[in-house]
Amino acid sequence: MPSPLLPPPVDLGDLLQPFARRGVDLGLERLAGALAEGDHPERRFAAAQVAGTNGKGSICTFLHAILRAAGVHVGTYRSPHLVSWCERIQVDDAWIPPASLRDDLARWQPIGRRHRLTPFELITAAAFDHFARERVDLAVLEVGLGGRLDATTAHPHRPVIGFGTIGLDHREHLGDTLAAIAAEKAAVMGPGCRAFSAAQEPEARRVLEAEARQRGASLQWLEPLPAVADGGPHLGLAGELQRHNGAVAVAMARALTAPDGPLAGTPLDAAAIRAGLAAARWPGRLERHRWRGRELLIDGAHNPPAAAALRRELDRLEAGPRRWLLGIQRHKEGAVMLEQLLRPGDRAAVVAVPEHVSWTLEELAAACPGKADQLEPAGSLAAGLDSLLPAGPLPVVAGSLFLLGAVLPLFDAPEADEVPGAGQPGGVPGSPGP
Repeated sequence: MPSPLLPPPVDLGDLLQPFARRGVDLGLERLAGALAEGDHPERRFAAAQVAGTNGKGSICTFLHAILRAAGVHVGTYRSPHLVSWCERIQVDDAWIPPASLRDDLARWQPIGRRHRLTPFELITAAAFDHFARERVDLAVLEVGLGGRLDATTAHPHRPVIGFGTIGLDHREHLGDTLAAIAAEKAAVMGPGCRAFSAAQEPEARRVLEAEARQRGASLQWLEPLPAVADGGPHLGLAGELQRHNGAVAVAMARALTAPDGPLAGTPLDAAAIRAGLAAARWPGRLERHRWRGRELLIDGAHNPPAAAALRRELDRLEAGPRRWLLGIQRHKEGAVMLEQLLRPGDRAAVVAVPEHVSWTLEELAAACPGKADQLEPAGSLAAGLDSLLPAGPLPVVAGSLFLLGAVLPLFDAPEADEVPGAGQPGGVPGSPGP
């Protein structure tokens, strides 16, 4: 069964398939034209935008939860989803209902066809329309791919920007170097905006600073939130890296509620910040589940920087040979990820990511001959999960968010006390579920 944190799956194939032939086609002109024909819903609410390679969804989740704790009527637009398209659009403490999402997409079909939108552009237009009709005070927008030409950048009023960690990913669309990728993401900054970032690699940092100067934006570098032992806040998302993401979200919330921010007049005190950080929930990030009673960990870790971050987290846990179930899309740097994830003595079952072209065991073994004897085939998701059952350190499912979406419905039904905040997609404690 799906996680209680997630809405039920919804089939949108009939609404999205006519647009799927365009695939990824970055650009703002098509969506700008469609939004104009649709009476500019994007002009009826302010927005904060989050760009980066990793941590974008977590920053959005923290920010949404903080703003909810402060009483803000907030919407959030995320991608990709794990099990349901409804995960992409949230207002306050509820996902968009499947019927509403279908109605919104159906309403935008004629406009979408006339402007030759991609599926992501069509859903973005529907999300903007939904937020406008819900009269949200502010929408938190997660960049889908890159930034400069991403559909979310079609929103005209994004005075506060956050950056997650920038790394090498989506080279086929964004460029072959860290500087090129950082430039695509840095371009979301506009004149006068306030931007916030945790630590970046020196090459990415230089690009962000240069772009901020050129565009007349302010850019502030942030230290991670203090550890709990040092008086720092409890976080609803696991992992040390989340203290960097949480710091970005806190800074963005303060800028949004400042006297010159779009939420000026909203009281934001330390209690609301702590409540929001603790209430944040976002499935698939260092999340524990059970398969046939065996506890395991799941994490997307879908590119080299995310794989390295996952390995650091695991090294803080328990030592010893660990079992893995890995599924990696073929366009990803599978060999690099494998080298980062597996320690000597680890065993990894390799499975295809359902409905996606994936690295095979043979391809990974050829690319990483030093790891070949640690790999074994998994004929199915269930067989791969069965390979994690033997006793030992906490086993891990990783390599793709799409893989997590496929295995989540297979896991044991969680006990009530095993899912903190169950039914809340990122709201405040006690808020109604979706």
